[in-house]
Amino acid sequence: MMENSLRFASVDIGSNAVRLMFMYVFETDLGPIFKKASLIRMPIRLGESSFHNKEIPQEKVDQLVNSLKGFKELMKAFNVISYRACATSAMRDAKNGKAVIQQIKEKCGIEIDLIDGKEEAELIFENHIAEKIGGKDAFIYMDVGGGSTEFTIYSEGKKKTSRSFNIGTIRLKDNLVAESVWKDMIAWLTKAKQDYSPQKIIGSGGNINTLFKLSMLAEMEPLKKRKLKKLYKQLKNLSFDEKIAKLGLRPDRADVIVPATELFLLAMSKSGCKEVIVPKVGVADGIIHQLYDEYRNNETLFDEH
Repeated sequence: MMENSLRFASVDIGSNAVRLMFMYVFETDLGPIFKKASLIRMPIRLGESSFHNKEIPQEKVDQLVNSLKGFKELMKAFNVISYRACATSAMRDAKNGKAVIQQIKEKCGIEIDLIDGKEEAELIFENHIAEKIGGKDAFIYMDVGGGSTEFTIYSEGKKKTSRSFNIGTIRLKDNLVAESVWKDMIAWLTKAKQDYSPQKIIGSGGNINTLFKLSMLAEMEPLKKRKLKKLYKQLKNLSFDEKIAKLGLRPDRADVIVPATELFLLAMSKSGCKEVIVPKVGVADGIIHQLYDEYRNNETLFDEH
């Protein structure tokens, strides 16, 4: 079965971590089936220095280069058809972001696409979220990263509008979010409530995945607002060390999980949504859907000539 699969990889250089995802695509009579093979996560927190000093220090660049060299060897071993590497908020904000990308190209042979919040939202749309959720009710897709949060509104199964805000968990933890950005986001969510009356949030990102795991719910079971509030109170009462020892959180998750929960609760409050669905897909998955579509289109083009 594995021999008949197509293999793709994606590299997501985020503000809180760098991820390499491997995925099998099985082509069936019912259409392509995407199956995660492996996910490797390196906790290189580019956002901490980028958001404070507007620069990524050489120490972090070296960590990133070493990780990406390893990723490249793993991609060779997995024998991928193609891959794409994308960098988001931390690299966008760093004055030396483009120089870092050039350094990576020279040392690793990996070209990195610096994408904006709009493209992040579009990559998430590649996951065909609306089709998976089904129904005509409006909902908000919310992807929380270390540096930014992306919102996309779907109604009647179609994407209506999207917006990115520089409000991420690292910025929140370090109190780096301007008052004007908060007001802007709240106004946008309030208007979304008036225009579309969304019923639920579809949550994406490591923090909501962790919250869902802690909630002990079954796969795709809605995480209700009252349950999320209860989790928030529990997390707020635990120290950093207790979150690691009692809940088994990684250190780089333990220090951002509370601000992330606050962000989801605020979004629910302002949009009127009463629950969060957690399908566990994000930018890395979207990249692979995009790569598969490109591969298929090229194959079709080749077949036609």
